[in-house]
Amino acid sequence: MADDGLGEIGRLRSEIAALHARIQELERALAERSYGRAAEEVARGVAASADAHATLAALAWLLAPEPARIHWRPDGTVTRWNDGAERIFGWSEGEAVGRGLPDLVAADPVSPDAARALVLDWAENRFDSVTSEGRAKDGQARLCRWNHAVLRDEHGAVREIAAIVEDASDPPWSERALIGRLQLLLQLLDHSRNSIFVKDTDGRYLFANRAHAEVYQRHVVEIIGKTEHELSPLTPGAIDEVVARERAVLTGGEAKQYEEMLQLGDARIHFHTVKFPILDGRGEPIGLGGVVTNITSLREAEAERAALQEKIIVAQQAALRELSTPLIPIADRVVAMPLVGTIDSARAEQIMETLLSSISSQGAHTAILDVTGVRAVDTHVADALTRTARAAQLLGTRVVLTGVRPEVAQTLVTLGVDLSGITTLSTLQSGIAHALLRTRH
Repeated sequence: MADDGLGEIGRLRSEIAALHARIQELERALAERSYGRAAEEVARGVAASADAHATLAALAWLLAPEPARIHWRPDGTVTRWNDGAERIFGWSEGEAVGRGLPDLVAADPVSPDAARALVLDWAENRFDSVTSEGRAKDGQARLCRWNHAVLRDEHGAVREIAAIVEDASDPPWSERALIGRLQLLLQLLDHSRNSIFVKDTDGRYLFANRAHAEVYQRHVVEIIGKTEHELSPLTPGAIDEVVARERAVLTGGEAKQYEEMLQLGDARIHFHTVKFPILDGRGEPIGLGGVVTNITSLREAEAERAALQEKIIVAQQAALRELSTPLIPIADRVVAMPLVGTIDSARAEQIMETLLSSISSQGAHTAILDVTGVRAVDTHVADALTRTARAAQLLGTRVVLTGVRPEVAQTLVTLGVDLSGITTLSTLQSGIAHALLRTRH
């Protein structure tokens, strides 16, 4: 597989070389001919060569050998030297690693003082750049651009300087590489589903990708140079809020991310927004960048899920209420409600509501409340039981309390609960027998 890949790269490089040759041929023809059919042919060729140049720039950058990468310690000792560095300066990796950088390139592009002064967090993904003239192994002068970052240890001390080196003495190649990178970057941004844009410090658009242009339903060209007030479909007040937040980002000098909801006609659109200042070499803001993600569908799905969850909770609560206050018909006009677990104020109200509703609908003359499964009785429970019994008596129903254990009985006595009018029996079975006996009479 590796051989196939190398063969494909070789084929593409051959095509690039052929394109170079064709371009040079057409340019020579243009210089030599200026009339008739020859001129027309040359004109067509020049048009083709422009397209070829654009394609060549992107392909050449993609297929170019890896860029020169050099790492060295603060004392100048080289720790990394790749093939790209050998291509520029002539020294092999074996010759370079372990030697001093000034001995190899006849220059000290980043002095120890400059390295210590470059305090950039690694997470910022930023480089500093310096142009330095030096010499290659064969003595030829090399004007190089050193795009470098300082790598620090866990204590913040300078561990290494890492640089990507470009040969600035070859302007044509630098220009083609720059065009190629720009084309690749633009295609990457245009295929992003996020809105991406850049504004100047006055709020005028300098760049917008295709997704951002679709927000305004305009071509990108129509957006460049205009402000939010000239483009946005939002109300003037909403636009002022957007602009104020952007001014705060520029003034504060730090990136901010937040979620915002904007009203567009009858629709509410939710966005997750990241906006950041674009700084020059001195750290001064020269523009504002933004990446905006439409999360409306996500928020709508979350709201729908929350509503469904609420319905589920309500249904579960209703089911639990039914389970926690089961009402069992024992015989004609006799019902029983066995209670289990803890009884709080809400459940006590549910017990009373369920029991009274059943008494009314069934015309029950006896209702049995079995508290065998109730582990503890406090003032609230005792009050609920007595109120339920009195309410049932008003409906002509007699309440029988069963399953009162000794500790529950002691609590009821201690609390001074008035159980007058309530028949108390030891077990549910005895309560049922008592109710059935009354039914027969």
